[in-house]
Amino acid sequence: MTGSIQRTGQATRPSRFRRCLLPLLTLVLATAVLAGCAQRELESAADRSGDGSSSGNGAGNAAFPVTVTSPGNDQSITLESKPTEIVSLSPPATEVLYELGAGDQVAAVDDQSNYPQEAPRTKLSGLNPNPEAIAEYDPQLVVAHDDTDDLVAALDKLDIPTLILPAAETLDEAYAQYELLGTATGHQQKGAELAEQTRDEIDQIIRETPKPDDKLSYYHELGPDHFTATSDTFVGGVYQRFGLRNIADDVDDPAAAGYPQLSAQRVLQANPDLIFLADTKCCGMTKERVAGRPGWDTLNAVRAEQVIELNDDTASRWSPRIVEFVRAVSDAVKSAGNQE
Repeated sequence: MTGSIQRTGQATRPSRFRRCLLPLLTLVLATAVLAGCAQRELESAADRSGDGSSSGNGAGNAAFPVTVTSPGNDQSITLESKPTEIVSLSPPATEVLYELGAGDQVAAVDDQSNYPQEAPRTKLSGLNPNPEAIAEYDPQLVVAHDDTDDLVAALDKLDIPTLILPAAETLDEAYAQYELLGTATGHQQKGAELAEQTRDEIDQIIRETPKPDDKLSYYHELGPDHFTATSDTFVGGVYQRFGLRNIADDVDDPAAAGYPQLSAQRVLQANPDLIFLADTKCCGMTKERVAGRPGWDTLNAVRAEQVIELNDDTASRWSPRIVEFVRAVSDAVKSAGNQE
């Protein structure tokens, strides 16, 4: 095994998992290659030497052992060497691992990790994890979004280190997870670069998006049953950066934990300027179907053709593809502003 578990605390907050990087890193090769050496020998030398720094980004184990702390349960794990067999039970984490360049270290991913296409998708469940099924892949590191059914303790007994990365509640938390995964997988420098570039891209998009004189209202649809997200959620925080007003923010439902269900009548009464559909993949929702709902053809958003069809995944995962969602919001704000 490449890791050991050190308990340093207990979970301090619940994980809210609902529906969950990019300059190339330059490898510095310090090995002189004799003429006529096979390419595989060069790659082997690079793997043995690492990048010659303490950044943790080399192909070898120069930065190990490393100790990282799971933000989901405040528990530290120590990885003695670079994990070469990783199991990811979190779709956002899967995406980040591949963006980091750690794809060849991923042995298996859960049944919801549908991106990138080459990820080794299995029947493993991140929502109802089975420790025995996970252990069959002989992982040196498991990444999960929650400590469901005491997953950490169960894998601890099998000497399998587990990193709990809960749903990010802010963009800054997402960036921190990129860096953490980079450190845990031997790609520390790439993790830092990924966080910085994603932050810079998002900040630039928001900075270059004019804010309308009158604050635009919006409705973010998670499903045809009118579940939505308030500004207290990760996705709501993105909209807030654009100065938009969420029609669900005045819903008094603490039990919903930021994801209340609205009635159709409430949406009609709020009459949002923008409607964002994050249920196109799961439920086949389209702007035409929205316009066909009883009375919805009278909404400002429908009449002004400001119903935006989103990719469910990029609008709900805190991976680097969140940039695509941010850009879609920006385009919608610009379009609505041009109609004023």
